[in-house]
Amino acid sequence: MTPAVATARLEARISPELQQLLKRAAQIEGRTLTDFVVAAVQEAAQKTIEQAEVIRLSLEDQQRFAEALLAPPPPSAALQRAIARHDKLLRSEE
Repeated sequence: MTPAVATARLEARISPELQQLLKRAAQIEGRTLTDFVVAAVQEAAQKTIEQAEVIRLSLEDQQRFAEALLAPPPPSAALQRAIARHDKLLRSEE
């Protein structure tokens, strides 16, 4: 006996034209309508998340980024002041 898999239900109201379009596409792929819709929605969700979370750089920007990591510029005056304030805050908490 296989263990039960938890599922959730999703309902959506669509036009009859869209339903026919989805049914046709599902038939072409040899899938049920539900399987087709779930796969399409999952793919769209993964693509949306990837676009939001993955930073894509041109080759030139990749080179600049690598150079900045390997040979960072000296800290600016503003950064030095921020570090000093941070250190002061940490000392006052002790």
